[in-house]
Amino acid sequence: MAPLRVDLRDCRYRAMIGVGGIGSGVFFALHSNHTLGREESRAGRFLDRRDYCKLHIISHYVKILLGPEFEVMPIGKVGDDNPGHRLLDEMQEAGLDLRHVQVSPGDDTLHSICLVYPDGSGGNLTTDDSACTKVDSSFVAHAETEFSRYTGRGVALSAPEVPLEARAKLLEMGTDHGFFRVAAFVSAEMQPAIEAGMLQQTDLLAANIDEAAAAAGMPLGARDPASVVEAAIARLRDLKDDMLISITAGKEGSWSWDGETLAHVPAFPAEAVSTAGAGDAHLSGIIAGLVADLTLSQAQELATLVAALSITSPHTIHPGVERSSLRGLASQMQVRLSDPVERLLGD
Repeated sequence: MAPLRVDLRDCRYRAMIGVGGIGSGVFFALHSNHTLGREESRAGRFLDRRDYCKLHIISHYVKILLGPEFEVMPIGKVGDDNPGHRLLDEMQEAGLDLRHVQVSPGDDTLHSICLVYPDGSGGNLTTDDSACTKVDSSFVAHAETEFSRYTGRGVALSAPEVPLEARAKLLEMGTDHGFFRVAAFVSAEMQPAIEAGMLQQTDLLAANIDEAAAAAGMPLGARDPASVVEAAIARLRDLKDDMLISITAGKEGSWSWDGETLAHVPAFPAEAVSTAGAGDAHLSGIIAGLVADLTLSQAQELATLVAALSITSPHTIHPGVERSSLRGLASQMQVRLSDPVERLLGD
């Protein structure tokens, strides 16, 4: 696979170390659109789709986009079971450094059942007693040596699906070693993360529109995304005025705040097979773009393209994401990209 055209010797950042969920899941298509009842038995079928967890998705895409010279080191745990060993094989094949991914004896790998209704809506059932729950601050602290190797030249990624204490430790270590610190939180975690002071140790916050509403103290499902974005940015600036912010809103596109300018990029018109994992793909593109010395708004363009390509696959990791496929999709959709992004995608 061909990575972006970037000379990492000229870039500030040379590695990403992240903590978060590593696991798998299945998609189950239900018959009929009415919400599944508590005692109802409903027919359906499993779909030929592979589901992955957030740390794995983001780490995979960042590695593929930036190539073998950029080290990507996830921190996490999988169970001593077939899904766990399969995931380790896939991550190793992608070139990820797995020295801090541990097999946890006696535990199961994180697993989700994704319910899909005929109208495309759905929800997840996710195990809460997996190996991921055993990722704590002391486990993350074992990676201190890796942070020391890249002092001032690394990206620290704090992703969901492991306990907040582990993610807080990673941000703390990133702060101590001068890393660029990236964080994401699900809606229910946003207020606890704010109260714990985790956003004061965050340089880039990535959120979807519901998570942004949670940050702003607004009800989830607010109808006007632009108002949610404005309220969230106002609240987050009070917490840390120099924090970069990326907010995605599906078909409404995405917004980025660089401390001075609010930029909006419409969603690109790719034909969607599955939107699962698109937000993680978008964050991957933001990280890769910033490593490649793009501005935040330019990185947002690249991220929108990565997310657009990701939704053309039924799987939450699109196996064909690379420079040429991104360039081909941009050409097919006839989207106009900025010159710096075009150069990264060049022949």
